[in-house]
Amino acid sequence: MNNKSLELIGYYEITEKLAKQALTARAKERARALHPFLSESELRKNLRETTQAREMIGLLGLPPLPAMEHIEAFIEKAVIGELLMPEHLEEMGLFLNAVRRLKLYLKKGEEQHIQIAFYNDNLVLPEELKDNIERCIRAGRVDDHASGYLNDIRRQIKTSEEKINEKAARALKAAGASVSESFIVQRNGRLCIPVKKECRLRVPGSIVDKSSTGATVFIEPETVASLREELEILKIQEDSEERRILYELLEQIALNEEALREDVRVIALLDFVFAKAKLSFDMKAAEPHINLSRYISVTGARHPMLDNETCVPLDFEAGRGVSGIIITGPNTGGKTVALKTVALISAMACAGLHVPCASADIAMNNQILCDIGDGQNMTDNLSTFSAHIKNVLDILKRVTKDSLVIMDELGSGTDPAEGMGIAVAILEELRKSGALFFVTTHYPEVKEYAGRHPDIANARMEFDKETLKPLYRLTIGESGDSCALYIAKRLGVPDNMLAAAAREAYGPRAEHIISDLGTHSSPEPFRKISAPRLKPVQDIKLPSSQGQEFTRGDSVTILPDKKIGIVVRPADSRGNVLVQVQKEKFYVNRKRLELKVAASQLYPEDYDFSIIFDSAEHRKIRHQMERKYEAGLEIESFDRHLP
Repeated sequence: MNNKSLELIGYYEITEKLAKQALTARAKERARALHPFLSESELRKNLRETTQAREMIGLLGLPPLPAMEHIEAFIEKAVIGELLMPEHLEEMGLFLNAVRRLKLYLKKGEEQHIQIAFYNDNLVLPEELKDNIERCIRAGRVDDHASGYLNDIRRQIKTSEEKINEKAARALKAAGASVSESFIVQRNGRLCIPVKKECRLRVPGSIVDKSSTGATVFIEPETVASLREELEILKIQEDSEERRILYELLEQIALNEEALREDVRVIALLDFVFAKAKLSFDMKAAEPHINLSRYISVTGARHPMLDNETCVPLDFEAGRGVSGIIITGPNTGGKTVALKTVALISAMACAGLHVPCASADIAMNNQILCDIGDGQNMTDNLSTFSAHIKNVLDILKRVTKDSLVIMDELGSGTDPAEGMGIAVAILEELRKSGALFFVTTHYPEVKEYAGRHPDIANARMEFDKETLKPLYRLTIGESGDSCALYIAKRLGVPDNMLAAAAREAYGPRAEHIISDLGTHSSPEPFRKISAPRLKPVQDIKLPSSQGQEFTRGDSVTILPDKKIGIVVRPADSRGNVLVQVQKEKFYVNRKRLELKVAASQLYPEDYDFSIIFDSAEHRKIRHQMERKYEAGLEIESFDRHLP
């Protein structure tokens, strides 16, 4: 099956949804690898299983399937003798318990005579292994009662630990004022007393550790040390017994390898089948009927990736003397969705999945071949039309009488006259191949071609000419049009323009179209709207800077470095102008200045330039001098030249 075509119709989105319904990694992998079957017997078997699994869910609820994330790895480790930890064995025990529950679930299905439930016969439950794991492993550790010897050792360990705690408490009390803290601490796995450094010789025992400051040493009392050695021996014995029990369970798993692997295989298979059933429930789907008569009939079909509440159900039929359907209608009218829906439902049915239809009778296909979308390929430097033709040629090389061909906007992307001719030539080749083919087009000549051949039928997507809304309903046996003139009419294109367009497009048939357009109303008359006027900039001739007089506040450009400054004081007798550039003031000869913006255009007549030119300190001094005379007050004079 052509993977690119399956991708174009959205098939892999369905297999991904199917994978999400599965619990086990094996079933997820199988779901993603699912393709339409070429074997009729395999297809019918898979469809039956999907239907039976859905029936069981309806009667008995969801099956108690385990995820089995690590089970196969645990079996492998057991076979090669690699020790499994208690938590691993506990997971194995949960798996075996799930097998038991699944067998009970399938047993109820057998009582309802549901064929898929008889997979129960392939599930083998190693009862002894399950019971031993449940007895020996609990809460992620080897249980006390896994063996009498282990139980006895752990009792001794408990007694020994109690004695050690008691001896340590007595030693702490006996140490009296020698301790720095009145509690027992653990250091390096030993119970110790925190003793002041200067008192360390007063407490019998061995120093195990000291504090970060060195002021405190941690001493294990002599009475505790002897008991600790006994405890360590007991713990070694405990560990040895635990490992013996774990290896015993490991050996039992290895002995049941074949049964466990079969359980994993059957559970993964059932997980996959029940995932298909769960997907069927989610999509409100039904079992399709499968035929080899090259016939497709669907009623109430919905695209599975669209919202059920807004998706308009599709009725479609082809075959039995009609091998090709040519769909016409306006853009955004649902033609492409209709094509993809039929192709996707065909692919799903041939893959053993239920389809979102009220009913469906689907022909088996050896391949589904599609040319949908512009297909523009930047890597191969192909235009839309070139990519389209390349796809079409590939389809014509592969197509047989058992194929399903889907083509969207046949012959588009080039000169309309030549595109129409190419479209008709392609249709003729498809017709000769005997394949089922469904195409969309805007070319009226293609509709006429269909009218000349009884094995090709026209179809149209219905469109409400008043509301300008597509109805998304497919009518087979009638051709449609693009409705462009009706859309233009409703949007307010004037009648004279519509009439000219109709005569250009339809020639002798235009008068009928124009008459029909007259029965549809426009929202409002076409009126010209006054446009704003352009306001070009008036050229202003500025006088040459040679001998030009500048006034206080003028914005000027200083040549040759084109710095922007503001005139502080007009030119003196030598032609030097005081200019401020970024709060610094310099004298510049007026020949080096160009007027940028006159002060009269920047400031009002009574503007106080001291705000720009004087510092806050200068303004304060000036204010004081204006009020009264004060000795020593003066304002700096500017006598610098720009370098």
